[in-house]
Amino acid sequence: MHFLFLFGASFWLSITLIWILSKLYYRLHLLDNPSKYGKKRAPIPYSMGVVFFLGLLVLTLATQDWTYKLCLIWVFWGLITLVSFLDDRFRLSPKMRLLMQIGIGAIIGLTAIKIGYISTIFGSVIDLEKYFIEILQFKIYLISFLFTVIWYVFLFNATNWSDGIEGNTAGLATTSFFVLFLLGSSLQASDQYDAGVKNAEFIMALSIIMVGLLIPFWWCEVKQKILMGDSGTMFLGFMLATLAIISGGKIATVMVVFGIYIVDAVYVIIQRLLQGKNPLEGDQTHLHHRLLALGWSKYAILGYLTSASLAFGIASLFVGKMGKIALFAGIIGLVILSPYLLSKRRKHETKKETAFRENNI
Repeated sequence: MHFLFLFGASFWLSITLIWILSKLYYRLHLLDNPSKYGKKRAPIPYSMGVVFFLGLLVLTLATQDWTYKLCLIWVFWGLITLVSFLDDRFRLSPKMRLLMQIGIGAIIGLTAIKIGYISTIFGSVIDLEKYFIEILQFKIYLISFLFTVIWYVFLFNATNWSDGIEGNTAGLATTSFFVLFLLGSSLQASDQYDAGVKNAEFIMALSIIMVGLLIPFWWCEVKQKILMGDSGTMFLGFMLATLAIISGGKIATVMVVFGIYIVDAVYVIIQRLLQGKNPLEGDQTHLHHRLLALGWSKYAILGYLTSASLAFGIASLFVGKMGKIALFAGIIGLVILSPYLLSKRRKHETKKETAFRENNI
């Protein structure tokens, strides 16, 4: 009942915040420029990801115990939302944005929220806190610090790059947080006493709140009433990265559930580097762009990617480490090969249609 209450409260709070902020954004003219992207519609509220920050802040203040870790997360929420909101307004250069992301990851890596170990496929654990330097009795764990920075920067960009069509990021994030909620349930039901189990209720609470906040937001964005902007994508990337760490290093699970755009990010970076381009500069090589080029509608792409993400995510809860590797291999095939195979199928069907027309002239 507690989690059902959190879901209902976040759902209606999201609707309320969207309505209030939309009115405010129109008054302040905080709107997008659709002609810049070749779209023929009226400007709509942009950078509405502030809804996630305000909704989570209100509900965690009201329902969660005030701990050191939660206070740290509040600070990071505010910092990320503020910087990303300013970025939406003034458009920082790719290098400045990368430095900002590294800075956020570095600050987090110096706190209690960091990647302290990695589980191998053979069941062993690699300690990332073996090597450290000590400055004024403060320990900086070098390898853990580096892994944490890389993890956050990568999730920030993978989440941001998924925002190529309205509702895509919100849909993928909704499935991701739902799977994290189920992961928390399984941790809570287990008899182990690791970091993931101790934080199970916290993970479940934040995840179900995010699901409740995202569902109305997703519907409004798909209907082109609002846009989340970087203030939304950066916030969602931070939440996914953080909950993966807090859940006891369940990074593999997050990589599977959000794996479509993790693989897509790696694929696009490699393609840009091979072409001599800046890997941080935008282009039309992301998975949703390639599917659009094949003639898919926005709704078909949203349904395809969201359902695939949900299926892979739920499957990851029932398999071991080798199973997660197999799932991730399937994601790689989906991202890299499916547009190619669909393109071949489309060409084949076009040839058949052409031949049919010629034979019936």
